[in-house]
Amino acid sequence: MLQELLPAQIFLILLVFMRVGTAMLLMPGIGDPYVPPRARLFLALMISLIVAPILGKTLPAMPESAADLLVLLAGEILIGAFFGTIARLFIAALTTAGMVMAYMSSMANALTTDPSASQQGSIAGSFLIVTAVLLIFTLDLHHAMLAAVIDSYQLFVPGQVPPVADFADMMSRIVARTFLLSFQIAAPFIAMGLIFFLGLGILGRLMPQMQVFFVAMPLQIAAGLAVLALVLPAVLHWFIGAFQESLLPFVAL
Repeated sequence: MLQELLPAQIFLILLVFMRVGTAMLLMPGIGDPYVPPRARLFLALMISLIVAPILGKTLPAMPESAADLLVLLAGEILIGAFFGTIARLFIAALTTAGMVMAYMSSMANALTTDPSASQQGSIAGSFLIVTAVLLIFTLDLHHAMLAAVIDSYQLFVPGQVPPVADFADMMSRIVARTFLLSFQIAAPFIAMGLIFFLGLGILGRLMPQMQVFFVAMPLQIAAGLAVLALVLPAVLHWFIGAFQESLLPFVAL
């Protein structure tokens, strides 16, 4: 019955689409909410049509029952979500770093729309996300993301049980890595804020009648923008290096 309802070629394309489409749904730039859903669906379908004939010999045969088919597709969705979430966590690191930078530069109350999550976020975080996504596409790292998903068929063969324990272990390592990365990116602002607040405390003790808050806020914003202009190239270089390093274990060299 399944062979009548789902021909062999459509089954292979569907099987590849489950993994590739799920990964692209979460990838930065491709899976962001501002990208039209039809464009994402068309791109994922076109890539699946190209990749399916290449992977035809490695893909399993069509299951005999609908339950086995659902289990097989669920495993492919899990693997695709694993790769997409890895890339998405690095973008979340920029959101955390941007919020820390905003607190240290007195811009935490100035919120704007976060393009990667369609919700409010700090101005610094939104700027970092847009710049990082631009660099990812400029440096062709989106090709590396897609190559990692396609090369994953050599590591995670369809039809076999996905290594859920290994997925959980690596995901915890990636979360720790991205959390550390966010604080490494915001480290210059943390140092600047510590020195600035220490100076304000001394100034408030020496001149109690001075309105420290009104005097300090413009200086703090100016200092934050100056530090951002100085460290932005190094911050983006550090982020791109960490992002590329996370994809290398899955790309066949």
